Amino acid sequence: MSVEQQEIAQYVCLQAPFTMLDSSACEYFVNHLDIIYLTRENQTQWLQSENPKLFLIRSGLYDLVDGKGDVVTRLAQGDYFGFPSLLTGEAIQNRLEVQKEGIVYMLSQTHFDFLRREYKSFEQYFVRAHANRLLSSHYKSKNDSWSERKISELMTRTAITLTPDASIRQSAKKMKEHGVSSIMITQHAHLVGVVTDRDLRNRVLADEVDPQDAVSSIMTAKPKFIFENNRVFSALHLMLKYNIHHLPVLDENHNPIGMITSTDLLRQQKSDPVQLIGRIYKAHTVTDLKRYAKEIPELLRSFSYNIDDISLIGKLLSGLTDALTSRLIHLFQEEHGTAPTSFSFICFGSQAREEQTLHSDQDNGLLLPNDLTTEQHAYFKSMGEFVCENLVECGIRRCPGNIMASSDECRMSVNDWSERFFKWIKSPTPNAMLNCKIFFDLRFIEGSNALYTAFCEQLIRISRNDLFYAAMATDISSNSVPIGLFNKFKTEKTDQNNKYIDLKKRGVVIINDIVRLYALKAGIRRANTQERLDALLKHKLISKEDIYNLKDCWRFLTQQRLSTQINEEGLPSNCINPNKLNSLERHQLKEAFYLVKQAQQAAAFKFARGSL
Repeated sequence: MSVEQQEIAQYVCLQAPFTMLDSSACEYFVNHLDIIYLTRENQTQWLQSENPKLFLIRSGLYDLVDGKGDVVTRLAQGDYFGFPSLLTGEAIQNRLEVQKEGIVYMLSQTHFDFLRREYKSFEQYFVRAHANRLLSSHYKSKNDSWSERKISELMTRTAITLTPDASIRQSAKKMKEHGVSSIMITQHAHLVGVVTDRDLRNRVLADEVDPQDAVSSIMTAKPKFIFENNRVFSALHLMLKYNIHHLPVLDENHNPIGMITSTDLLRQQKSDPVQLIGRIYKAHTVTDLKRYAKEIPELLRSFSYNIDDISLIGKLLSGLTDALTSRLIHLFQEEHGTAPTSFSFICFGSQAREEQTLHSDQDNGLLLPNDLTTEQHAYFKSMGEFVCENLVECGIRRCPGNIMASSDECRMSVNDWSERFFKWIKSPTPNAMLNCKIFFDLRFIEGSNALYTAFCEQLIRISRNDLFYAAMATDISSNSVPIGLFNKFKTEKTDQNNKYIDLKKRGVVIINDIVRLYALKAGIRRANTQERLDALLKHKLISKEDIYNLKDCWRFLTQQRLSTQINEEGLPSNCINPNKLNSLERHQLKEAFYLVKQAQQAAAFKFARGSL
């Protein structure tokens, strides 16, 4: 090497992925690169589809800009660009804008492909970089989809509030002053009620109430609310379920930050799924529900073609199942009378996580007060059987393990449920671990939220057991990802000798199990995997890098899994044939499994090392 090449090699060897490779890889790169000085005058000539190259920045500052004019990323010393087209063979979509001129090293497609073939770590590095670029671009663009936007992105004004002792007249004046149709009533900065213009008409004017009375006398106490980071679809679902038109928005500390109205949200969408959920909540008969349920499969297929993130279908399906369940409970009470005591109809598993697929079955139960009479038990037995049998008629399959409210074992008092969980935790046998995977993902659907909350608080207290966490971590490690020697897929075969990988069992389930373990340890009550990961960012149990890796892997595997179900590719449920993927997709799949395996090993080291 010349003196100049030696100096370049010293720089290149300090950059990933060359830090992980033999010195021969760095030498090859240096011996075959071209050097350019990139300026505003020559910036357009280098990103050309007919002659793609890999670029490594030595100096300068550059913006990579997409076709819409949005900055994809800012590039500086040590950054690469140009690799997406080298990996995929697709035309170059982005352009470069020089912010500060500098030196850039350039490698041709031929030499890039040689390094890919000879050094797997080199290839894996750029496959992962491309996957991260795609995810980053997706996050920037997905705001175009109404259903995926966060509530906080729709907020246009701060919270308008009053204290409970303010007069009704003061509330009307403040609503007029700010041009709003509702106001939040707060005490010590926490939401205690809501007053709307409809309340002023129906509860004040119509009943001739004195406007000097305290506003607390007419407010809706303990109103429904939503958090700022929830999605628009979740807010619409909540409004339709409870027939409300004003929904307070809170931050993570439960402080009010604004109000969303049904008009605000409906302005964002023209979606058939939301209309269908609305029809379900207003159905007058079981026959109506069955008719609406028949629309779901085709609706999901058409919906999937109009969203960026196909994993949103899990939330949609769970929302539809929630709506069917809730309406069946109401129809049962219309026919058999109001429930004789408080109850909570709850769900478990994929429905609780809001991650249902087209092949998900029922997992639900009834949480009841202690010391019910024989007659009260009979009432809820009939309710459980009515709901579960009619869900089957609506296309929600019966649970093979009989985890349904129609079963005596899934229709119990708070004390009995707590005792059941305590036995699993105290004696974590393999069967107990299997039950925990299902039952520790739970969510409230209908009935008494207070009863459900009290039960969850008991669960958090009784789950403080290191032996339990060690057993869970050991159980997670027993399920291997489908990658074998020489980084090859370990596939199974159908009767027709078609190869496949079970994305649910060998990927998504492992991630769910890992995240559940950390969430239980942290005392997080949410069931949704992505929401659990977001909540874990506030704890120190798992690094931010690992959290983001798990989020990306879960999303990628879930999208692949749902795509196979929607397109009906003739394989077993939740399965994919890796041979039908293109080269880049296969690499991304291997990379996802690799990261899942790393997370498995980290969980085992953290929780199970004392029991291994």
